[in-house]
Amino acid sequence: MISMTPEVTTVALLGGVLVGVLLGYPLAISVGAAGLIVGFLLFGPTIVGDMFYNRMFNQLTNYTLLAVPFFVFMGIMLERTGVAEQLYAAMYLWFGGLRGGLAITTILIGTIMAACVGVIAASTMMLALVGIPAMLKRGYSKPLATGSVCAGGTLGILIPPSIMLVVYGPMANLSVGRLFFGAFIPGFLLSALYCLYIIVWCIIKPTEGPPVSAEERAVPFSQKTALLLKSLVPPMLIILAVLGSIFFGVAAPTEAGGVGAFAATMLAVAYRKFTFKALRETALSTIKLSGMILLIASLAFAFVGVFIRAQCGTVVTEFLLGAPGGRWGVFLVIMFICFILGMFIDWIGIVFIMVPIITPIGAALGFDPLWFAMMIIVNLQMSFLTPPFAYAIFFVKAASPPEFGVETTDVIRGVIPFIILVATGLILCGVFPQIILWLPSMM
Repeated sequence: MISMTPEVTTVALLGGVLVGVLLGYPLAISVGAAGLIVGFLLFGPTIVGDMFYNRMFNQLTNYTLLAVPFFVFMGIMLERTGVAEQLYAAMYLWFGGLRGGLAITTILIGTIMAACVGVIAASTMMLALVGIPAMLKRGYSKPLATGSVCAGGTLGILIPPSIMLVVYGPMANLSVGRLFFGAFIPGFLLSALYCLYIIVWCIIKPTEGPPVSAEERAVPFSQKTALLLKSLVPPMLIILAVLGSIFFGVAAPTEAGGVGAFAATMLAVAYRKFTFKALRETALSTIKLSGMILLIASLAFAFVGVFIRAQCGTVVTEFLLGAPGGRWGVFLVIMFICFILGMFIDWIGIVFIMVPIITPIGAALGFDPLWFAMMIIVNLQMSFLTPPFAYAIFFVKAASPPEFGVETTDVIRGVIPFIILVATGLILCGVFPQIILWLPSMM
């Protein structure tokens, strides 16, 4: 065993994680290795071994986190039902006549699917496969088309049921149900800001998002209405089954996730998309994604144990509390750190590593725990849009048909306005905290 000051230990632990990520190692390996090596040097094999085993076991047996595979399964199964395609076919008849109408349709479908899916990969890929060809064939600019898909698709990680909310709750000792309902209005606020931007931008530059021709939209009103209702009712029933059971206290998020997984499977059966091959592929994808999340969760929880035992939490707390500007100065520093981390590290790592450290600081500063948590969560919405580590950008680039010639630079140009809009939404939630707190107070 060696002796290191808490300051040096803090640099060694956080620096070790950063070096591992930059060298290309998976986040779970980087976090686990940094905690294990530094813990071994500081406390010896017996203490660090017991610490890693106990904290990993406690995290993997956390009942709330059992909701993760349920919601992942629900999202992947819904992707196979073709719900997004049916919604797009119905909604473009209603909004296609507007300038930027197809981009608005993309955002609205992203909002609806966000309340069903909760997995960014599933929602973004669905929108990309359906929306990008539809928009680019009709003369939309590549940045507007790809940017709206990225923005609409990433709402799935904010609007419940969201995997991020399920993961965040246990880390901050907050009710996942209250987080769910705290996220609704901020999610809808971002959706409204996105649509408003598209409308204004296409008025200023009409060639960016031309309207769909009248001939293409020449469908009787009754037929359009029937098509819209037919495509909307199934996802609405799933939303009601999952979120209604939580809001009215019928079920906890874990049980509600099981209900959602079952409802998504029944929807696939009703749409005649259910096969045993589809079930097998969905189950395997669920195991892979859930396994990755739980591996990072367990190793990050063990890492935090070493971090706290070595008094590194005190170092971080003193550093943050020393920021100028009082408690709001500290809050801005925390938000800036989370934003920068989101450019380089997966949101899962940020939640599991940072949340146990910064949550007590937020409480010490007198911020409402739910409001503080939601501000961090909305901030992390930007991590999916900010290069170089931006999931949405790479998903959209990969899903774009090659014949349209979409480049990564087109997608990056497209997401910049939406990053600014997320920041605008954050400011509004800060100035008007009831945007976050009102709905949970009704539970």
